[in-house]
Amino acid sequence: MNEQIRLDFQRSERLDFDEAILCARKSDPQLTVIMDRVLAHGARCLMTRLEPDVFARMAPTYRERLDYDPVSRTAYLNWTPPAELEPPRIAVVSAGSSDMPQAAEVTRTLTYLGAATKQFIDVGVAGLWRLLESIDELRTFPVIVAVAGMDGALPSVLGGLVPGVIICLPTSTGYGVSNGGETALHAALASCAPGLAVVNIDNGYGAACAAFRALNMIRRAAAAPTV
Repeated sequence: MNEQIRLDFQRSERLDFDEAILCARKSDPQLTVIMDRVLAHGARCLMTRLEPDVFARMAPTYRERLDYDPVSRTAYLNWTPPAELEPPRIAVVSAGSSDMPQAAEVTRTLTYLGAATKQFIDVGVAGLWRLLESIDELRTFPVIVAVAGMDGALPSVLGGLVPGVIICLPTSTGYGVSNGGETALHAALASCAPGLAVVNIDNGYGAACAAFRALNMIRRAAAAPTV
């Protein structure tokens, strides 16, 4: 088991955020070893794709140290909330409430990383007025994560209306020719709105990390001395 698990405790020094643990397809003993090593190191970690039944099987000594959310299937191990967060500078915009698991993975990841978010839920283009009601506020956010399945139209519409960095998160929401999110992915990749960044289908963690990287560079630029 020891040779199977090699944790990267130096990642935060390189990237400003630490390693997350993808729980999918890991055995219960593997997860136990990982949590033991994190705790022995006095560290913390974000656990993703942690299914409710796997969480329920964990010993109480571990569950007591985990902040678990079944919607996003994320857990914070040995995590202490920051005393204070800056006002939200990342918007998480989802086309429909069916995209909540993916949107929640974004917001939970960013919360763990110490970046406040504001959510705009169920503002898909099928009822365009819902998006337009919020567009003036959305223009004030430097970073936006756009979460959409089915035809994946939301990121393209946002890309023509707001100036900030837009990270497209295609989701597997939909059926038939939505094809498990491939239609939304292709729509984002082929968008006529210039400058959109795209992550993999249902990759809320990846979208959150992209948003955090962008925000970190904005923070550094703001803090840099003027010449």
